Amino acid sequence: MNHVIPHFTIKKMVNSLLLLLFVLLIASCSRKVSFTTSTVVPAAEGKVKVKKDKNDNYAVDVDVKHLAEPSRLPQPKALYVVWIETERNGVQNLGQLNTSSGLLSSTMKASMEAVTPYKPTRLFITGETVANVQYPGGYIVLDTSVF
Repeated sequence: MNHVIPHFTIKKMVNSLLLLLFVLLIASCSRKVSFTTSTVVPAAEGKVKVKKDKNDNYAVDVDVKHLAEPSRLPQPKALYVVWIETERNGVQNLGQLNTSSGLLSSTMKASMEAVTPYKPTRLFITGETVANVQYPGGYIVLDTSVF
């Protein structure tokens, strides 16, 4: 006895599979997290994008705008350092945040790209006197919530 599958059932199954594939692709893409409003530099705003690569490392992209010159902070500093907090490896220095102002605008922008083997659970930026510090100095300028 031959069973005939109605056309609408096949179409429904194909649509369900396409939706599932789309959801899986989105889930494997990068995660974007915004910084919370800073009490130190309230105008500063930024985003962090974290993406796991094929080598099981984490690519971290940081973009911030309306940042103050580190020397103009209430506690003047020389530069900004980006830190990640991890579940198993504590706090890690990702490096110096590169700052610049535009040619036609005085808006301070900052960005950084880094790769780390550690899965970030939180990211924050501190004002520091040197870039290669091993521990954050306690002067947090921007912070994300736990992600």
